[in-house]
Amino acid sequence: MSEGAGMINLSHFAVYDVSGNDAETLMEYACVAKVGGTTAIGKGIYTHFLDQEGGVRADLTVLRLAEDRFRIVDGADAGNRDCVWLQRMAQDHNWSVFIEDRSDHMACLGLWGPNALKIIQAVADAPEEMDPSNFPFATTKEITVRGIPVLAFRISYVGESGWELHVPFSYGMSLWDLIFEQGATPVGVETYANSRRLEKSFRLQNADLLTEYNLIEAGLARPTVKEADFHGKSAYVAQRELASQPAYLCTLTMTDNQDKVGVERYPVGICPVVDPDSGEVLVDALGRRSYTTSIAFGPSVGKNIALAYLPKEYAEEGRELLLEYFDEPFPVKVEAVGCKGLYDPENLLPRQ
Repeated sequence: MSEGAGMINLSHFAVYDVSGNDAETLMEYACVAKVGGTTAIGKGIYTHFLDQEGGVRADLTVLRLAEDRFRIVDGADAGNRDCVWLQRMAQDHNWSVFIEDRSDHMACLGLWGPNALKIIQAVADAPEEMDPSNFPFATTKEITVRGIPVLAFRISYVGESGWELHVPFSYGMSLWDLIFEQGATPVGVETYANSRRLEKSFRLQNADLLTEYNLIEAGLARPTVKEADFHGKSAYVAQRELASQPAYLCTLTMTDNQDKVGVERYPVGICPVVDPDSGEVLVDALGRRSYTTSIAFGPSVGKNIALAYLPKEYAEEGRELLLEYFDEPFPVKVEAVGCKGLYDPENLLPRQ
């Protein structure tokens, strides 16, 4: 993906279509971001669901397909939960909507890298449509690829430019073969879900994004609050009005990954974050303990990268801390506070 193009099977996505007379009403109330109103048809919006206390309940992408039809592209582990939550919300408000599970109907192939445009144009029936001058970031187009109907979404969770190519499952293997024949390299989803996205400091729901933390702490607060009411709005507004938050999600790197016998370690999972002076795990003003919410090796920067919520007084760039892995301390440094990537060749914004 750095020098050519990578293709990734993203057919695990949960996909739901929301339609009906009150579809816009439901989606506007559920989402922090504006997805209805003057939002153009074909626009893709990265947004969140909040709980009543303003905690991050879900992050997902909403595609506006028509005035009264929206498509939700969600994580495989969160899709059913979020769908049921929307269904219950519609029932509670007596809104007229139809929520259709399309997860077993739609496959998705991700294509990213400096050669992604050349590859998709080689097989697209109208290659000029794919040119970035005709295809703005965070928008969708219905295209055909050698006759295969594709909903192309220009977005990136890996930093490099490219597309999510959503296609009916019956065409999935044919699309894969066409893209592969043009020279794209098949890439494992671990690269998408961890190493690449951590190099960009992108967040992952149910790991970095949790109801225990709010959007400001996660570094994902939008520039303004939309006028329309939405679930959790009052709590969210109150959080934004605070002079500071109890904790902030920070990007850390291991400055030395050799253990006590000289073996290089590449941690996975949850590791406590420790004050090197006291030897104690960091705890914020609300009693929440600091740990690595995500951690993986970043090949582009050559370091182990982690995300962790740090108490306000520790959330400063350059701060040196420790993380514990199998009862052994390893030095880490705070590289960024908030959503700031360590490596971003395309200078793309996070999915928003």
